[in-house]
Amino acid sequence: MGVNEAVLDNKCPNCGAVLKFNPQLGKWSCDYCDSVFTLEELQKHNNASSVKNNIKENTEEVDISKNSYHCNNCGAEIIADEQTAATFCVYCGNTAILKSKLSYQFAPSRIIPFKTEKKQAVEAFKKLSKGKPLVPRDFVSEKNIEKIRGIYIPFWLYDVKVEGSLDCDAQKVDSWTVGDTHYTKTSTYKLYRTGSMEFYGVPVDGSTRFANDIMNTLEPFKYEDLTEYNHAYLSGFYAEKYDVDSDTAFEDAKKRSLESAKETMMNDSIGYTSKVITQNTLAPSIIKKEYILLPVWMVNIKYKNEMYLFAMNGQTGEFIGNIPLDKTKAVVYGVIIFVVSALICVLVSYVMFMYGVI
Repeated sequence: MGVNEAVLDNKCPNCGAVLKFNPQLGKWSCDYCDSVFTLEELQKHNNASSVKNNIKENTEEVDISKNSYHCNNCGAEIIADEQTAATFCVYCGNTAILKSKLSYQFAPSRIIPFKTEKKQAVEAFKKLSKGKPLVPRDFVSEKNIEKIRGIYIPFWLYDVKVEGSLDCDAQKVDSWTVGDTHYTKTSTYKLYRTGSMEFYGVPVDGSTRFANDIMNTLEPFKYEDLTEYNHAYLSGFYAEKYDVDSDTAFEDAKKRSLESAKETMMNDSIGYTSKVITQNTLAPSIIKKEYILLPVWMVNIKYKNEMYLFAMNGQTGEFIGNIPLDKTKAVVYGVIIFVVSALICVLVSYVMFMYGVI
């Protein structure tokens, strides 16, 4: 595979400029001639959106170890690590879709395209500091805002069936009072629950770069927006390929499914004061698995040797973020509050003394 064949982009059929996917329109737009195209219109042209560049069958061995490519637009060298599947040329800003990272065995079956724009992510990021006077002034500076980027995160999606039974020791405690005597009655029961449950669309982050708990917090994604994967959706965004295989990722899906099944069975037994599981034979199995890409706006900011993360669901707008506190500001505000409180106390005491209250 030659160097140029490994790097894809989307070119405007009218003027040849780089096209980018527009989340607001759900189409591809050109910033130079203002043309707008649907996927069907782009598929008529031989660019990153063409059907032949979206082959999924594993018909040949794919080398993904290469980390040096060349931009199709200006010819500059593009450096990408093993997980990066779509990036940008630092010289001309052209999107570089690294075909080998997202083809054949690495090709996702479906994708949820971005529904939110960067300006919405910026607004959400700025809200983190509103009403929080102890946030460092430069944390939401323009230089940090510019680092916010849209990334397609690799996910494994599982349909899981859980079958089995639960045995529980349960107690029901009743108490009443007759005259001056208080009575307590403890009844003990053996509970048995059996059955099967199916869970559809259990997502597991397929990249070790992104913490599972953070990705879980951004859920849920609305799967009705899943569409057949096409390289063209990556235009204007970054993308990663999975580095966690489906068997390893299934361990997390198993835990989530088992916990939900157990909780459902336990909640089915009501009216007891306490329940303790004595035997658990619940076992999960895969009905279906699928490799997909999901949209996330994200930025990691280093402040005084610590990393702080902001992330926003690129479909629903749900966001999370942790922010630092300025210790100098905290000390100053603490002193001000102490001084003001002390002055108020002195003033109140003086007034009370003048009126003979004390």
